[in-house]
This record gives sequence, structure tokens and C-alpha cells, in this order.
Amino acid sequence: MTELVVRTLPSPSGVQGPGPDTYKGWLFKWTNYLKGYQRRWFVLSNGLLSYYRTQAEMAHTCRGTISLAAVHIEVGDTCHFVLTSGGRSYHLKAYSEGECQRWVSALQQAKAYATQMMPHSDDSGDEGPLAQPDRALVQGALKTLASKLEDLSTCNELIGKHGAALQRSLSELEDLRAPSDGADKLKSVNERATLLRITSNAMINACQDFVDLAEAHSRRWQRALQYEREQRHHLEETIEQLAKQHNSLERAWRESPSTHDKGAEGTLEGESSEENEDIEFFDAMEDSPAFITVPADDHSQHRHLSSNQNVTSGSLSRNWSQDDNNGSGSYLRRGRRCRIPDKPNYSLNLWSIMKNCIGKELSKIPMPVNFNEPLSMLQRLTEDLEYSELLDRAARCDSSLEQMCLVAAFSVSSYSTTVHRTGKPFNPLLGETYELDRVEEYGYRSICEQISHHPPAAAHHVISQRGWTLWQEITIDSKFRGKYISIMPLGNIHLKFHSSGNHYVWSKVTSTVHNIIVGKLWIDQSGDIIIMNHRNKDKCHLKFSPYSYFSRDVPRKVTGVVMDAEACTHYILSGTWDDKMESAKIIESSHGSGGSEGKQKTVYQTLPPKLMWKKYPLPENAENMHYFSSLALTLNEPEDGVAPTDSRLRPDQRLMEAGLWDEANTEKQRLEERQRLERRKREAQANLALEEGKEAESYQPLWFEKRTDTETGESSYVYKGGYWEAKDRQDWSQCPAIF
Repeated sequence: MTELVVRTLPSPSGVQGPGPDTYKGWLFKWTNYLKGYQRRWFVLSNGLLSYYRTQAEMAHTCRGTISLAAVHIEVGDTCHFVLTSGGRSYHLKAYSEGECQRWVSALQQAKAYATQMMPHSDDSGDEGPLAQPDRALVQGALKTLASKLEDLSTCNELIGKHGAALQRSLSELEDLRAPSDGADKLKSVNERATLLRITSNAMINACQDFVDLAEAHSRRWQRALQYEREQRHHLEETIEQLAKQHNSLERAWRESPSTHDKGAEGTLEGESSEENEDIEFFDAMEDSPAFITVPADDHSQHRHLSSNQNVTSGSLSRNWSQDDNNGSGSYLRRGRRCRIPDKPNYSLNLWSIMKNCIGKELSKIPMPVNFNEPLSMLQRLTEDLEYSELLDRAARCDSSLEQMCLVAAFSVSSYSTTVHRTGKPFNPLLGETYELDRVEEYGYRSICEQISHHPPAAAHHVISQRGWTLWQEITIDSKFRGKYISIMPLGNIHLKFHSSGNHYVWSKVTSTVHNIIVGKLWIDQSGDIIIMNHRNKDKCHLKFSPYSYFSRDVPRKVTGVVMDAEACTHYILSGTWDDKMESAKIIESSHGSGGSEGKQKTVYQTLPPKLMWKKYPLPENAENMHYFSSLALTLNEPEDGVAPTDSRLRPDQRLMEAGLWDEANTEKQRLEERQRLERRKREAQANLALEEGKEAESYQPLWFEKRTDTETGESSYVYKGGYWEAKDRQDWSQCPAIF
């Protein structure tokens, strides 16, 4: 039982008179015996009684809401009345008898209004529809309507039959020559006319019965439909209100993190006792690390237990000097562009589009280009090669374990460009391709092709003159969950080094875009990556920690270990997926104490960490260019000689990049409709082949074919060759016209 004591201000201070619309004012609410009465702003509107700490909180944070539709109002003694709803009682007390009467009157009127909005019976005598109409009742109504329709059909047949007989009799009457036969024929005509009239009356009566019954049930179903619409509208408003509250709390927490560390426990406890609401607590760390790293001191072997290892500026400079051809990180060579047109400032309510798509795959949601970035998914896959020099360095490694560390850093680096990239890439059309020829600058050539549209899947192949080949087949599985979007890439990435034959395989983690309804969009990466060397069974385990408000760890944290085939750990990896990765070689390990649940932690003594990868700074004005990196700015740059299916030639994407978003949306709809038409043609051809007893031909990619890997046993689409040769000849006759 929650006891509330209410005090209202006079009308000039903001209290409105009783009525079904709005009644509000300052009240005093009983919180607990320690804090006593606390002033709250109460609002009675649309059958709901809500309260806030201040009037300003009405815009973002509601402290409690009581629905009056099913509430029981009981007036007690000395300005006291009780609201009972859902097994919970609210004891309210006004400042005076007059105020008590005004509040009770307002609450009763609000309850009557809320009850009126509920479904009820009409004058026809039918029972009012419930929120969920009785299934048997609906089936009975449909059966009755079907019976009436059958009566109408029978009457229609009889009218046709009697009408034809009457027509014949009239014709025979006209053909009479002897007057003596007229009496008999006239009698026959009268009989048949009478039958036609009787049948017509029956038809009219049956029609009237059908219309009356249909109208009665139609009113009933319309009320049920209207009730469901109102409930849906109410739920949408509630979701938006909750999202605003969440966004406000998140912003307040971020603005005062020190307050959270010192007083979170007391604040949560106070709110719990004051509001008597359930509070969801999140663990600071999902799983405590199974090891503690101990950097070794060069001058003494004194051990330091430390959860965070700091790298000195001296070690950083040593690490950079060891990387002999790192380059400046800029992909801007002569002839490569360094900027694109600024992103227009178009406002569009994402929630208005996404609210009807909860639970659907992202690829099946029709989205305007306003939420895209001017790159396709094929180009985003190619963007993983931004730090290809990590693989160049790995190809020169003699140690497979050191090579594994660099491969792990490369797998993490592919996420560094996503930290501000909340725009959705364009879904490639079936048969769309993208090439990136960087042999002169970085020694590699890359080709991608969209091999399936539903589910969306792409195949990618890269070969480098610097000693490695990378290939992957990625299927994107995405779901809209109401408040966030989850993007789950399915499929494995393969990397093979030419000299050693080391064959590494790993998969991607889940990407999540938060604050879809309201607030600033932000992206997080979470999950585990297992990198396996199939030649010698070396393994790396990387953990991407999900962001948590209550965790004291650095955001976007990535940790990992590198092990040999015997599961002996040799390197500790640490860093963040948006900034850098470091590796520390283990020189000694031992079992320590202090683990949770009685488990011992392994204590590793390591050498000073070595910087393997550091993110390049973003170009100037990147915030106005979709936060594109230096490489991303060049991906959609027009090039001569590419295939006619290349993403650079996609018109809607080109128009969006130029800032012509309305024209881009029109072009996007045209391309999608054309793709749907092509899909229907393929389905019709397949159905025709099946009807003729032939085997239906499925879609086959142009540059990739399905093969089984001899080392991993995995079946996937791999490059079959021919693209670069066709480009040299400029023979694109095989390419479909998709744009």
C-alpha cells in the first residue's frame, strides 16, 4: 500500500477546473517516513493521473501514472480518499474539504471519460466488443452471413428460372392465332408472373436481412477496430515518452559521472523508497577477467598487479619506428579526392518510419536515403582494407604467434571507422559489383559482388602482391527491436599468407545502433571473435565488451589472448576498437588468488606492451562528410573502365552524395521497383520450368562460384576469376543492366 497526501493550489496558481480534458496543480505526495511529504506536480488528463517532481519534468520524466479506466474511487473521512487499481491502493488526502471534492469530482469525470472510450454495447442489443472479440462469436457471425448469402444465391437462381419461363409464356401468347386458346395461355402467364413476384419479394427480404446483419456486425467490428487504434496510439505515445525519459537520464548521467560514482547507491536507494518502483540494475562487468597482467620491470623484477597497462611515450615512439613502412595513414595520393559535398541538413522523424517495422529485417524496411550514407554495403566491406599494411607486416613475420597478433589487430581495425558512422549503407542490387584497384599504392586488388538479395549476401576477394589473399562471404542478418537495431554479419573471413601457408579464419561481431526513437544515434560493437590458424591450430580469442553505463572500464574495450595449439597463452592483447590495439608478450605465468566464486586467476608477467595499430585521424570537416575516413572519401570517386554494374555508377547513391536527396529518393524507388520486376520474371520462369518438368535454374553470380574449402570444409562463394581480364579487354558483355 502506498500512501499519498495531496495538496492543491488555488486556481490562479495553475489548477484548472474539473473536466475530462485536464486538471493539474501542485500536490504533496507521501514518500516515506523519513522524507515525509514531497511536493509534486500532478496532471489529470485523458483518463490518466500522472505526477512529476517539477513542471519542467513534464517534457521528459514522469514519476508515476495511474490509469483511471478500471480504478475504484472511495471517499473517506477528513479530506481522505483512496484509489485502487490492479491490486494496488493509493491513499490520497487533500488540503481542504473543498479541494477534496474538486479532486474527487475531477477523478470521477476522468474515469467516466476513460470508461466511455472503452468498447461498449450499442442499441442493436448486441454485446459490446471486447478488446479481443470472442473467436466463437466471430465465427458464428461469419457462418450466419454465409447462410444468408447462400439464400440470396438460391433466390437469384429462382428469379432467373421464373423470369425465363415468363418470357417464354409471353412469346407463346403473342404467337396465338386462335382466340379460343388465349384464356389458357393467359392463365399460365399470370401464374408464372405470380411466382416471379413471390421470388422477387423473397430476394428483397433476404437482401434486407443480409444488409441488417452485416451492418450490425460492421458497427461492432468498427468499434473494436477503433479501440485497437486508440490503444496502439496510446502505446506509441507511451514508448516515445519512455524514450525521452531514457535519453534525459542518460544525458544527465554523462554530464555528471563523478556523482554517479560517489552517490549512485544512495540515489538509487532513495528513488526506490520514494517512488516504490522496480529498478533494473546492470552488472558493472559481465564476467571478471580470468587473468591479471603484470608488466616486468627492466631494472628490477618487482611485480605490480594492474588491470590497466599504460604505454609511455618512449615505448610508443619505439613501436612506431619498428614499423618500417607504416605511412602516414592517408589514402590521399595524387588524383584521389580528399572531400565530398557537405551533408545537407534534412530533418526527418525516424520513429515515424520505423514504428511499424518492429521485429522486421532491416533489409526489408523501405528507407529513404535520409538515413543512408552515400556508400553501398560492398564499399563498406572494402573499407575493411583501410589498415591493409597490418597484413603486409604480418606477411613478413617469421613467428606465427606474432603474425596472429597482427591479424587480430587487423580484425579489430575494421570497426574503427564505424564509431560515428550511424548512416545505413545502400543495399546493393542483385549482381551489383565493386572493385578497388590499389596495386600501385598498396599492392592489392579487391572485387565484391552481391550474390543474393534476400537474404542480402555479398562475396569479396582480395589478392595482394605483398604476400596474402583475403576472401569472405557475408550475409547480413538485421533486426529492428524498437529502440535499437542489431546487425549480425553471418559468415567467415578467410586470410591466407602465400609464403607460410598459414590460413586464418574468423567471423564478425554484432553491431548495435542505439537511440532509434529519440536522442543521438550511437553505435556499439559486442561479442567474441575466435581467430583460428587452420595450418597449426594457433588460436586468438578477442572479447568486445558491450558499453555499460555502470562499468568503470574504458568504453569500447577489447581484450584478448593468443594461444598455441596446446592452449598455452603467449600474448595478451588489449585496446579499444575505435583507437588502438597493443600486444604484451608473456614471460611468466602463475596462479594467484582472489578470483570470484573461489576460482583462482592466472597472473601473467609480461614485457612492456607494444603498439600494433593506431587509428588514423579523420580528415578535416569529417563531421559534415558523414564522418568518412580518408579511404572512404575515395571509394565512390568516379573511375573509368569499371564494370557497368559497379556501385560508383549507381544513380541514387551518386545523387545522394551530391546532396540531391529528393531526386535520390525518386531514383531509389525506381531501382527497387525494377529489381522487384526482375525477381518476378525469374520466379515466373522458374514456375514455368517446373510445370514443364524441367529443373528450375537459380540465380548464379557472374564472378563467384560455390566451392568447398579443403582445409576448413566450409562451402562458400569464392572468386572464380575473369573480372580483371575482362577489365583489361573492356569486355563487359556478360554484365546485366541493373541500373
